[in-house]
Amino acid sequence: MKLNRPKEVTFWIAVILVILGVLAHLGVIAGLAMYAFWLVVIGFVLLALGNMLRNF
Repeated sequence: MKLNRPKEVTFWIAVILVILGVLAHLGVIAGLAMYAFWLVVIGFVLLALGNMLRNF
């Protein structure tokens, strides 16, 4: 399998999701604390899909 470079918008959305998840886990964003783990997982899955799929 050949890995591709993700689009820039995909990369930044993934980074924002991971940062939101980490901040929620640390208690900075209390409203998202319940979803912190899933925000990080979705961010990493999005980044992985951006690498594996063409034009994603």
